[in-house]
Amino acid sequence: MKANEIRDLTTAEIEQKVTSLKEELFNLRFQLATGQLDSPARIRQVRKDIAKAKTVLRERELGIANS
Repeated sequence: MKANEIRDLTTAEIEQKVTSLKEELFNLRFQLATGQLDSPARIRQVRKDIAKAKTVLRERELGIANS
């Protein structure tokens, strides 16, 4: 998911997205620990998506304009 796509969402939708991504990350880590993980690269992608969403939330909190 790109940052511009995240910026198009409402704040509540972004917070919900972060929650669902954290759940997915937990499940991926659980699969990794049990040896059932198919694509380890997905963990990195989910972590980056969480960071992007939190960055957009912080920008809104600080009132930084979208440029």
